[in-house]
Amino acid sequence: MPFRALVCTTPSSDPERRVQKISLVLVLNLLPARSVGRPQFHGTGTKPLAHLLSRVLFCQPDRPSRGLADTFDGDLLFSFDFPGSRWEPRLPDFQPWLGDQESPEQIRNDSSTCQDLLHLLTNLTQGKLPEARGTPMASVFTAQPLELGKPNTLICQVGNLFPASATVSWQRLGEAVSQGVSTTRYYPTEDLGFLLFSYLQFTPQEGDVYTCTVTQPPGNLSAVAYWVPQYPVPSELLETVLCGVGIALGIFFLVTGVVLLLKSRRPSPTD
Repeated sequence: MPFRALVCTTPSSDPERRVQKISLVLVLNLLPARSVGRPQFHGTGTKPLAHLLSRVLFCQPDRPSRGLADTFDGDLLFSFDFPGSRWEPRLPDFQPWLGDQESPEQIRNDSSTCQDLLHLLTNLTQGKLPEARGTPMASVFTAQPLELGKPNTLICQVGNLFPASATVSWQRLGEAVSQGVSTTRYYPTEDLGFLLFSYLQFTPQEGDVYTCTVTQPPGNLSAVAYWVPQYPVPSELLETVLCGVGIALGIFFLVTGVVLLLKSRRPSPTD
């Protein structure tokens, strides 16, 4: 079987950061990662910096055929949109740092090199090495505490992806849902797999059953995760309870203030 992916990582030029430094990572022949950075002294021993900044470029026969991502401690910072030839921040707050990224021309050159190496290694190992493929693992949870009738977001986390190629779909009570759905780009994890998130904007109702289905080429069902409301707090009940608690606290502080005021005005025994 051919190699499913070739992953390349590049170190940061900043020696203050602990950086994953791998020249080439093959599917079944991983070179050990080395870290660089200024050590911190704690008594008689040393402790390396606890943060990891990594840039990973991958290319593969499956779609997407290539990808590039910057991560910090496993969280996605930036990704490169190859069709649009531009960097994209994971969050709007990261926008000011986009100017420090590699130029699109350099990235295209790197990705071309990656694809050339992939074709070469595939030809060399055809029929000699087994195919490497991970079994996706999916889980579904809400972004905010569950309240019936209040808008929320369902998050489907898909891990252990290798290669970085999968399709995520949503269903409610067995019916396909497409509105309010958005999906992140693939980004790498420390074990050289990939992670993917899919978001669904929804308003939870009693009796809901949502399904997140993950499929991988060539269309085989890989993973299914279900979500049902568990011990939800109805929004009207929650508002009533909070209102009652607020009124009770207001009465308590009012009575306490009156008592303290009366005590302050009472003449002392020495007067």
